[in-house]
Amino acid sequence: MSRWSVVRRSSVAVVAVLTLAGLALGCAGQTPGGASASSPAPAPVATTLPSDPGVRASASAPASSPAAGPPGASLVVEGGDPVVGQLGSFTWADGGSDSPWLPGTPVTAAAGEPVTVTLADGVAVAAWSARRVPAGTTDGAGVVGVGGGPAPVTFAAPGPGSWSVQVDVTFAGGLGAAVYYWQLTVK
Repeated sequence: MSRWSVVRRSSVAVVAVLTLAGLALGCAGQTPGGASASSPAPAPVATTLPSDPGVRASASAPASSPAAGPPGASLVVEGGDPVVGQLGSFTWADGGSDSPWLPGTPVTAAAGEPVTVTLADGVAVAAWSARRVPAGTTDGAGVVGVGGGPAPVTFAAPGPGSWSVQVDVTFAGGLGAAVYYWQLTVK
């Protein structure tokens, strides 16, 4: 065996031992959830409630974590079950995503029927706008506004047809904004 083979084998053995030692040290003091046993509990998060009485506010921080992205949004047609919308473009925490106009999650309504959108996790709405295009439109061409304003997010279903409806929400407290989509079939 050559001298270089012995050195190479010794180097590989040293790297393996150091790697195992590093893994063992890295795991020391870890709880099953991954937090260090000696880590202090996270500090409570203070939230500022909006001064606008029309804005539905949460008394605590939203359950959505920055890594999880913005909250889900559900559309309810009067008397129906909530339908979770398709998330499009958004800004949330230190990140965001850009998306084209999406077809949306299917839901059915009668013309003029009240439609309400609510956010998950108690996230409050500062402002919103809703627009529609004929279903199948992918670029937003021919967009028509169907409502907007401060919370609550409520508007009348458009006239008969199949529509891709976009609801653009600005979250209260400077949390960001998101766009949600539904494919609304109006009879």
